[in-house]
Amino acid sequence: MIRPSNILILPGWQGSGAEHWQSLWQAQFAYPRVEQHDWQAPLRGDWIARLEDVVLSADAPVVLVAHSLGCMLVASWAAHSRNAHRVKAALLVAPGDVEHEALRPVLASWSPIPRQTLLFKSTLVASQDDPYCSFERARGFAAAWGSRLVDAGAAGHINADSGLGDWPQGQALLKELIHC
Repeated sequence: MIRPSNILILPGWQGSGAEHWQSLWQAQFAYPRVEQHDWQAPLRGDWIARLEDVVLSADAPVVLVAHSLGCMLVASWAAHSRNAHRVKAALLVAPGDVEHEALRPVLASWSPIPRQTLLFKSTLVASQDDPYCSFERARGFAAAWGSRLVDAGAAGHINADSGLGDWPQGQALLKELIHC
């Protein structure tokens, strides 16, 4: 049985604001947030090291709940860590395409995007009109990572601006993933 303390919230670039579903889940279900040193100028190596520390400090397998750059963090961490076996599953929501020409200069340390199959179950939720990642790119990430792909329809970046509130559909996907 996965305890709430072992469901880790992994926000993306600039963190997740108070109205973001990740922050609402954190408040409602007591899921801990993996706090990064620098949300504004994220360095991949720093973020990987922080996630490694948190995963190693957990007393049981963890479930990762990632949004945007957090999805790239999961893929990057899993490609380098010897501790991927400590992850039961991952919910990857609205991956941010760090190789997109608008994001590449700002998030230079995040390229190339790892394309290794994740060693744990994962579901990738993508939107048809995400301004930070085309649906086709998200489909490619899901295929490379071995993730089940869920089409969220026209849901933007699946964040607070999408008007999802606490996103009960996402919570249902998380429960399904944990209990598979």
